[in-house]
Amino acid sequence: MDRTKKESFVASLRERVDRAPVMYLTDFTGLDVKSMTQLRRSLKSSGAEYLVVKNRLAQRVFGESEGFPDITDSLEGPTGLVFGYEDAVAAAKAVSNFAKEHDQKPAFKLGVMDRKILQPDQIEKMAKLPPREQLLAELAGALEAPMVALVTALGAKLQEMAEGGARAGLIVVSARKRQGSRGQPNHWRGAGVNQGRNQEQWRRITRNCSTPSAA
Repeated sequence: MDRTKKESFVASLRERVDRAPVMYLTDFTGLDVKSMTQLRRSLKSSGAEYLVVKNRLAQRVFGESEGFPDITDSLEGPTGLVFGYEDAVAAAKAVSNFAKEHDQKPAFKLGVMDRKILQPDQIEKMAKLPPREQLLAELAGALEAPMVALVTALGAKLQEMAEGGARAGLIVVSARKRQGSRGQPNHWRGAGVNQGRNQEQWRRITRNCSTPSAA
């Protein structure tokens, strides 16, 4: 590889490292060209990419990447890099499933996710997780259950308040009806009786005054 191609490859590798949230280092010893092509296709369908690199160039790029951990010890022997651009679990699962059908090849060396090192056993555990869609569905179900309970409780409280308001309205209307059936209050009726009595007494006085006295 001449200098121009080398610099172009380093720049391309640096762009991949910066863009991928997760990267897995693998040892592809024992895989032929046909198998490597199948692996690349499988990873591509999972939103990932497989790239064979020279250890020296990879070490250079990793060393120049800010915050990237020191993984020099893993850069020995054949190295193939898996760049997971979309789903870390899907990329790990694609490699793990492929290896089960190809005599455990390729093998994980380690991984780097969010600038933190993942050991091979951690990657295998990730590969056994359910697909992303299933995890999201389970998470949505877990979040939905408390919300349903809250909405149900609020609905019951609102119904209770509405029924309480209706009962209060019926009590007021009933009280008004009872008051109307009794007519005027007692002190009003008493005043009317007294006024009638006074008028009767006045009529008697006027009649007496107007009747001629006997001689």
